[in-house]
Amino acid sequence: MTTLQDRIAKLMAETGKTVGEIASIAGVSSSAVTQWKDGPTKSLKTAPATKLAAATGFSAMWIATGSGPEKSGIRPFDVNVKPAPPGMRVYPVISKIQAGMVKEMNCPYEPGDGFAVEFGEDDASPWAFYLEIEGDSMLPEFRPGDRVLIDPEVPPRPGDFVAARNTKQESTFKKYRVRGIGEAGQEVFELVPLNDDYPILRSDEQHLTVIGTMLEHRRKFRRK
Repeated sequence: MTTLQDRIAKLMAETGKTVGEIASIAGVSSSAVTQWKDGPTKSLKTAPATKLAAATGFSAMWIATGSGPEKSGIRPFDVNVKPAPPGMRVYPVISKIQAGMVKEMNCPYEPGDGFAVEFGEDDASPWAFYLEIEGDSMLPEFRPGDRVLIDPEVPPRPGDFVAARNTKQESTFKKYRVRGIGEAGQEVFELVPLNDDYPILRSDEQHLTVIGTMLEHRRKFRRK
């Protein structure tokens, strides 16, 4: 499939979805979908492609540009969970290793790339994802099993909670504290654990890169 028109036609034929249903899933107007299907549009933006991928099982990259594998290798989300209500979206819950690679990615994670999904308001960037808290370094505010929504497009401010990458190319979740400007003119910051038993990490002592800023914190108080 070399054109967007071909890809949209194939997606609709295999899923049986109408123009109106595609528009509702992608969060666009029916006329926009008609342009994808019959007009001169050559590619899609990441946000609608990601939503279509989550609902159909096709790859977001393939839908958007025609590159990469056609299918994401997972069952469509509308087969085994409820579709996200209007104004909502499916976010992937990814591992700390996956999060450590975010800055090198050319395409956002699809929901099926994580080990779980979370439904939430569609008010974050296409790159946003959830991380699950491990260990006790952020007690008492963040417990193991809590999940935090991280958005790489939101720059941190002092006092924010962030996901950052360490030298092992894996993510860590800490409080962000600015300490000034280094000799080379770069901002010096600390990653501060809330548990005093753990050390503070400094960007002028270790190679640390902020991945994204926390937008939301979710906790389950009882589990089955």
